[in-house]
Amino acid sequence: MINKRTALVAALAAAALAAANPALALDTRTVSGSYGDLSWSAQSNIVGVTSTATGAAGGDPRYFAPMPQYSGVATLIMNYGAAGSFICTGSLMEDRRTILTAAHCVSDGSADRPLSTTVYFYNGTNPDTVPLAAPSFSYAVSNYKVHSAYTGHVIDQNDIAVLTLDNWVDSSISTYDLYTGDLTGQGYNIAGYGGRSNTGGTVGTNLGTGRLRQGDNRYDFRMGDDDFLFPDGHTVWSDVLGEPSSQIEYTYLADFDNGQDANDASCRTVVLGLGLPASGKYCDLGVGADEVSSAGGDSGGPEFVDGKVASVTSFGLSFGGFYGDINPGLNSSFGEFNGFVPTSIHADFIRSSFIPEPASMALVGLGLLGLGLTRRKKQQG
Repeated sequence: MINKRTALVAALAAAALAAANPALALDTRTVSGSYGDLSWSAQSNIVGVTSTATGAAGGDPRYFAPMPQYSGVATLIMNYGAAGSFICTGSLMEDRRTILTAAHCVSDGSADRPLSTTVYFYNGTNPDTVPLAAPSFSYAVSNYKVHSAYTGHVIDQNDIAVLTLDNWVDSSISTYDLYTGDLTGQGYNIAGYGGRSNTGGTVGTNLGTGRLRQGDNRYDFRMGDDDFLFPDGHTVWSDVLGEPSSQIEYTYLADFDNGQDANDASCRTVVLGLGLPASGKYCDLGVGADEVSSAGGDSGGPEFVDGKVASVTSFGLSFGGFYGDINPGLNSSFGEFNGFVPTSIHADFIRSSFIPEPASMALVGLGLLGLGLTRRKKQQG
């Protein structure tokens, strides 16, 4: 249980909607607030330990995304007319017609939607291909289903949406099931088309979006974990971020570690900032060179546990240099947090949008026809 209130200086941003090329603009939605001495700001907008640049530019191949395993991770380009076009990431679900992504990619919390959205897939062998420019397949979005409880706020556990495509995706593209178990302490693999770095986590994002990268990390905690609850049941994160507990309690955080105590954001924020005792749950120095952070453009992309989609990339969060950020400011550097929306609390919402393939419907129809014929024969007998 949390037994004291605290003042932390925070800056946070949604890890989304960064430019893939000059035609793709940045989203500039911002929000700010304060709590006691706490001041924070937020903006809706894969960086590895080492370089995630192209192979030709010396990028570390450990972060390349092998095919066909990652072929179902798609580039999403949303056209907002005069406001510009934006990039996000999404995952192809089992029905081959549905894309899972973040709500903030296609909604600001209102009924407005993009003028159009195109989804690009790549299943070739060149890790530096930009699917937007050379897709294996592309499809238009025909319907947007945004979670009804999504507020449009940067930190919102309902930041999730399901997009219906205008046709079934080619059978050569991988699809993904949902992971619905508890995530705290679980290792995950993240993939996305977001910003990259030719240096790594010491600097953060300094290269463009549009090339698929992947890597590993660990979910550190959930904002509604018992450790953070006051006697009345609300989470301290509600006070820190100025959002109701019911909107953030299932939000998961993971920090970007470099093996140094000084940049262990989870440990420093929770222990030094919130006053909880140090433990392995919060104080962990990462998974080594395979560790990555999400970046702008990765929003809506998947975190995999056991090959299933366990969460959707939602936002980035920094509490500044004292609390671990090696390069203060939201830039996906060591010591920043990534925020995720778990699929476990939204499984019914996601699956209710699935569209059976025609072949499946035909088999169902044949089964019903066979049942009818069997009954008729029994009646005649």
